[in-house]
Amino acid sequence: MVTVKVVWEDTGQPAEGQRVAIGFDGLLRGVAGDEYTNSMGEAHFDNDPGSGEVYIDGSTRYRGMIQGRIVVYI
Repeated sequence: MVTVKVVWEDTGQPAEGQRVAIGFDGLLRGVAGDEYTNSMGEAHFDNDPGSGEVYIDGSTRYRGMIQGRIVVYI
């Protein structure tokens, strides 16, 4: 399970309704489909950990190890 929490950088408040996707490195992993953040700014993915990128509304916002809980400021 991977959780991506999206937070507004200027206010520190959760960003609700943001489209989040995870792209894993490697040919077999691919991209975990679009999920939208809830009222707490969290999007949940049922994927195993691995390296890759987190996309918020189509833009790369994080690159590195994807596991557990990741906080992304936009």
